[in-house]
Amino acid sequence: MAITGAPGSTSPTVKSAMRTLDIIEYVVANPDGVVAQEIAQALAIPVSSLSYLLATLVERDYLARTGRLYQPGAGLERLRSSPRKLPLVERVRPLVRSLRVRSNETASFFIQRDWFLEAAITETAEHTLRYSIGVGTRTPMHCLAAGKALLAAFDAETLDRYFRESARERYTGATIIEEAALRSEIDKARELGFSITREEMTPGICGLGTVLREEGKPVGSLAIAIPTVRWSPQVEEATSKLLISVAESFSR
Repeated sequence: MAITGAPGSTSPTVKSAMRTLDIIEYVVANPDGVVAQEIAQALAIPVSSLSYLLATLVERDYLARTGRLYQPGAGLERLRSSPRKLPLVERVRPLVRSLRVRSNETASFFIQRDWFLEAAITETAEHTLRYSIGVGTRTPMHCLAAGKALLAAFDAETLDRYFRESARERYTGATIIEEAALRSEIDKARELGFSITREEMTPGICGLGTVLREEGKPVGSLAIAIPTVRWSPQVEEATSKLLISVAESFSR
């Protein structure tokens, strides 16, 4: 990343950051839409650099692209809104991105749908060997770390109803389906503040999860999925601390 300093200035300016702001301001000033070539000419940005910046801004929803035209995106409006007025998923999205960046593993946010979990947000790791789950995918609660974390947040009556009503399928040889064994896992998650799965849904994948609360009530769970080849006690400890820290920052 190029860093330049303005003459007489003691504070360096990150050129790519300045270019990003220039692009946003130019597009906002032309809300009917502008093409990339016009932006490049107006702001004197090399096309190679501009393509990357535009793609990133579109991916993050700060710009919208229709055909060749770039226009202001919904992300800009979200920045003006009070955080409490934003939908839950939009408020959690930066947390998931932070988990993915800081762990360099796949991070997700899940919400409960009956006795299933639905992936509401997912940020996939950049490793060649990685876990991937699509937004909207529904998975039984018993075999995901995120599911165990939510089960640990249930009161006694709800947990009893879960065991009466849920169908707990075995996906791998490590899947825990017996009530006594699963209750033991849930108790451990309550004690530690996070849950763990080891190849219980997908061979070769371990997971850690923790519940996310708002005003003291569970609203979903955060999870990080890690291939077993990168799993170790040290990774488990660091990842669990990261999860708990991020979840607590949301709850404050």
